This record gives sequence, C-alpha cells and structure tokens, in this order.
Amino acid sequence: VQLQASGGGLVQAGGSLRLSCAASGRTFSGNGMGWFRQAPGKEREFVAAIRWSAGTTYYEDSVKGRFTISRDKAKNMVYLQMSSLKPEDTAVYHCAAALGIIVSQIRLSSSYDYWGQGTEVTVSS
Repeated sequence: VQLQASGGGLVQAGGSLRLSCAASGRTFSGNGMGWFRQAPGKEREFVAAIRWSAGTTYYEDSVKGRFTISRDKAKNMVYLQMSSLKPEDTAVYHCAAALGIIVSQIRLSSSYDYWGQGTEVTVSS
C-alpha cells in the first residue's frame, strides 16, 4: 500500500484547508486510517482516525469541533477537513493506514503499518 498525502499549504489563522490521502498499490481493505502531525522540534502526534468499515471517527482533543476526518471507500481516499485553523496547527501532516487495529490503541503511531510522505501546513497569525 502506498499513501500519497496532498492539500497542504499556507493559510491565515481562522482559515480552512482540506487534506487528501490516496491509498494505492492494492485495494485497501484495511481496518483504519489516521492522520498524524509533527511540528518542528516536537514529537509526532495523533490528530484523527477513522475505522474503514464502520466510519467511526476519533480525534485529538485540541482539534475536536474544528477538524473532520472522512473516507471515500470507492476511491480509497481519506480526507481531513480543517477549519478555524490556529498557528499551533502548523506541522507536517502524515496519513497512515492500519491493516488491523485495536480501538484502544488507535491513537498510537505504532498501530499503523503504512505511512505517507507528509504534506506541510503552515498557519500564519
């Protein structure tokens, strides 16, 4: 499975962006997909995840109500709609795919088997 993230860019605080992640290489029928981010000088952190079949979503507390993760099963695509962006959202965003996942561990990067190259999001104040 190859993952290609896109949609990053420069946006002013309060603005919106939509990130996309395309899964290719084989029909993705995995258990879930997630978005993580890593800001300069900081560790990678969980942002959001979605269970592929059920569509159940999970969010990091700081993005709840502002970010929405969704998936298009027919296109093997996952999206992260980001609104009311803040400067602290600035980071490189990576999508990740899990072939099998335990819900209690869905926020752990170690639960994911495949990673995309990342797309950079910069939010100016």
